[in-house]
Amino acid sequence: MYNKTANYKLTVVIPVFNEEGNMLRLEQVLNDFLRGTEANSCVLFVNDGSTDGGGGLIREICSRQNDFFFIELEKNGGLSAAMKAGIDYCCSEWVGYMDADMQTTPEDFNLLLAHAGDYEMVMGIRTGRKDSFVKNMSSRIANGFRRMMTHDGVEDTGCPLKIMRTDYAQRIPFFTGMHRFLPALIQLQNGRVKQVPVRHFPRVAGKSKYHLFNRLFGPFKDCFAYRWMRKRYINYRVADMNL
Repeated sequence: MYNKTANYKLTVVIPVFNEEGNMLRLEQVLNDFLRGTEANSCVLFVNDGSTDGGGGLIREICSRQNDFFFIELEKNGGLSAAMKAGIDYCCSEWVGYMDADMQTTPEDFNLLLAHAGDYEMVMGIRTGRKDSFVKNMSSRIANGFRRMMTHDGVEDTGCPLKIMRTDYAQRIPFFTGMHRFLPALIQLQNGRVKQVPVRHFPRVAGKSKYHLFNRLFGPFKDCFAYRWMRKRYINYRVADMNL
């Protein structure tokens, strides 16, 4: 598959669901990143069936920005589905991921890119998190349980700032909830993962799509699904061919 993202080194995939209030600010900070980074980069919005004005704003932004592109899903499929769609349609060497809620900044992709030559995945660790007590505690509990189950050594898998080598990302077996296990799934392919501190900001527009159940109990169930898959995962490399 070839598309316009093949002309770039990094494609930043941003799943969007009902983030109308953040889109224009997001356009500005992404523009600042694209102009300031040494890596030739583009943005790929994935409209995950938004029902507010966010979908129209995505089209408007992409019509006036040469390095902005979009995919529009037929209906809302959730974060894992939106991420998979973005990764599937990425043809650059590296694919990045960032949430549309503006709680991280694309400027910090430069911190991750500094290590890209030595790792298959580089991800952020949120410092000074600006979330509620309940959200922080539930995240800490879920992260601890996930580390115990996966042994991936990752401190903050929920940090929405990651870059991955596209060929590794496209081999990840995705299903609902598996966005929480991206580092472990890269490691299943013998990929190396680096963690780098990044900044975190309070949400100023829109509403979180996550509550106690899908932030805490959902990941617990997904851990058992990951353990089942890890025991049966097939990993191979082709040594030679004459195709």
